[in-house]
Amino acid sequence: MAEKLHLDPVRIAMVGGGPGAFIGPVHRMAAELDGVARIVAGAFSSDPQRARDGARLCGLPEDRGYADWRALIAAEAARPDGAEAVAIVTPNHLHLPVALAALEAGLHVISDKPATATLDEALALRDAVSRSGKVYALTYTYTGYAMIRHARALVAAGAIGAVRKVTARYAQGWLAERVEAEGNRQAQWRVDPARAGPGGCIGDIGVHAFNLVEYVSGLTVERFVADLSALVSGRDLDDDCNVLLRFAGGAPGVLTASQVATGERNDLRLHVHGTKATLAWSHEDPGSLTILWPGGRSETLRAGSPGITGPARLPTGHPEGFIEAFATLYSDFAAAVRGQTGLVDAQLPGIRAGMRSMRFVERAVSASAVAAGWTQFDDDNATIPAGESA
Repeated sequence: MAEKLHLDPVRIAMVGGGPGAFIGPVHRMAAELDGVARIVAGAFSSDPQRARDGARLCGLPEDRGYADWRALIAAEAARPDGAEAVAIVTPNHLHLPVALAALEAGLHVISDKPATATLDEALALRDAVSRSGKVYALTYTYTGYAMIRHARALVAAGAIGAVRKVTARYAQGWLAERVEAEGNRQAQWRVDPARAGPGGCIGDIGVHAFNLVEYVSGLTVERFVADLSALVSGRDLDDDCNVLLRFAGGAPGVLTASQVATGERNDLRLHVHGTKATLAWSHEDPGSLTILWPGGRSETLRAGSPGITGPARLPTGHPEGFIEAFATLYSDFAAAVRGQTGLVDAQLPGIRAGMRSMRFVERAVSASAVAAGWTQFDDDNATIPAGESA
């Protein structure tokens, strides 16, 4: 990533992610890892003391730790040394209002996924992004891994032939019991329709799998069959989902995601089957990409090796992981803010990916509820990647 270090660091204000949060610290470390961005302010909590504590944890003066995100945006937009961008790391229901306010104040936005809580909100956000002329990006984490980007390049170059089938599996077990009833804050908002939106598991991790199959294969989902379940008694949102996919052009696919797969940790796997070979990637060994050739021969490629197109900070054999993948997205975001074109909605997920993911969630939830069978995706903005958001 050294070629980007000449950029003036993009000044970022964070909304959410205060003491005790999971994803906020990941965003903070990732934003500053490559020296292209720095956190200068934050509305880390609506509780004033937690907001000040969040500022101290980031090494910021207390007056840059706001207890209200609206006050943060107004104050930072007015300061000559204020934030240029807002990072949104809140529960889903706040993604739209924070993003709209930031864009209207002339600030760029990088948001944790999904883009919004509902599809209607995503469409409203699309229009706001278009009006603003500002950069809008989403941290679909796995698109930042070097070997995912290399896999995408191999598929695009025809190295595995025409894509015949794509499968993605994302299994977690942390919601196998009703931990939300035991005070687990991370679980509580994810199973609450008012804060998470209409999708549970499908909106939390299913969208990652959905984004990944399209990002790597270069194909777009045209129709699907969704079977979503709430397997733990007392839940209003799904905690397990199984989806058959059919891509434009006819290739089939399978997407499964579960947060009640007892004993599973964070098992994300992707297979892209082509007419010449298969690509296989696992999040538990993210620096490796396996090519399965006919006749039983396999080839394992490693991040950092000569000829690997995906970004790597270290020589081969030195592992990079989750935070580094996030950092790649932040480095792309900073480059886009500083004027580099050809990144957003192509290499770096933007509002198009956000709209498709929300369309997938809402159509899958409604179709599963009535056992609708094959359901059309019906997206007028189906082409990914294409164009720029800014």
